Amino acid sequence: MAVLDKLTSQQAIELENKYGAHNYHPLPVVLSRGEGVHVWDVEGKKYYDFLSAYSAVNQGHCHPKIVDAMINQAKTLTLTSRAFYNDMLGKYEKFATELFGFDKLLPMNTGAEAVETALKLARKWAYEVKGINENKAEIIVCENNFHGRTTTIISFSNDSVARKNFGPYTKGFLKIEYDNLQELQEALESSNNIAAFLVEPIQGEAGVYVPSEGYLTAAKKLCKDHNVLFIADEVQTGIARTGKMLAVDHENVKPDILILGKALSGGAYPVSGVLADDNVMDVIKPGNHGSTFGGNPIAAAVAIAALEVVKEENLEENAEALGKIFRTELAEFAKTADLVKSVRGKGLLNAVLINDTEESSTAWDICMKLRDNGLLAKPTHGNIIRFAPPLVMNKEQLMDCISIIKKTISEFKK
Repeated sequence: MAVLDKLTSQQAIELENKYGAHNYHPLPVVLSRGEGVHVWDVEGKKYYDFLSAYSAVNQGHCHPKIVDAMINQAKTLTLTSRAFYNDMLGKYEKFATELFGFDKLLPMNTGAEAVETALKLARKWAYEVKGINENKAEIIVCENNFHGRTTTIISFSNDSVARKNFGPYTKGFLKIEYDNLQELQEALESSNNIAAFLVEPIQGEAGVYVPSEGYLTAAKKLCKDHNVLFIADEVQTGIARTGKMLAVDHENVKPDILILGKALSGGAYPVSGVLADDNVMDVIKPGNHGSTFGGNPIAAAVAIAALEVVKEENLEENAEALGKIFRTELAEFAKTADLVKSVRGKGLLNAVLINDTEESSTAWDICMKLRDNGLLAKPTHGNIIRFAPPLVMNKEQLMDCISIIKKTISEFKK
């Protein structure tokens, strides 16, 4: 079969199943084109995308400004490694640090890489600045977190599927309940070896859990009082997804270390980064950390364009306004729909909790029917459906999607 031969959906699925590792369980739809809030399958059927590649395509599929930036840079210079300077990286670093309010950016490629970078940075700071004895640093994390699937990260995950048979696990992490300030305070007071607190401002993979109002503010103060770094993982919640440029912006919290990825490139290219001020970032010296592709010219050009789109098209404000409409409409619907237990979220990162067990197939079955009705979403944790469309969606499109969601769920009986 030639590479350019046109496939049917079934043929494409069979190819992946035969020749690819089975590390995902995709919804059975084979996409071949995307534009804005829509995607099309290989047979030409059109769908609303309500996953946005896990919030990577906040700016919409194939945004022309982002694609043009990628193409133009690809024709000029793609990769130098960091053995040499290139004429794009400094521009990107200046743009990003000024936009987010930090002194320095350490560029990487993927979200998990950026989390690993933040962990290394926090540990080195702990030894060289805070004065913790070498190899004794501990980092506080939250239960039900999702920060990636590298060996170190799964070591502090309580997702049995991600953890089982991948040990031995990396030490140096204390796990506490999310949105529990008492447990955070006790953990901070339990040892003089605490380097950092790593937290998602909203737990996305866990089911879009939004913490109590004031939680992030109080957590940051506790960290400051104990000379501990506050690390915000905004890989999924950042870049306007929740109605602000960063989810921590809802409480005007500035992290000591900020982790970004996904929509940092608008989904066009793997781009991630860690931002911090000089008092933290300056512990990194040549040879301590890096990546052949981290900070490459294409990534730099794409990221600048992607961030410009967010500002030029007022995507923060749009996510905030449409998110309120979505939750209001679905919460009203939930009053008469026995199958909908609750609706929660912030901005255009939302979830509907299905009134069934995590082991049931109900949420999956609803997503299959949503697919048939022209809308793509995916369950998380069995009985929760996450709804996160591109932020370029307009009100008319949103109302159409809300109608599809209501109609589809109404077809099911508890």
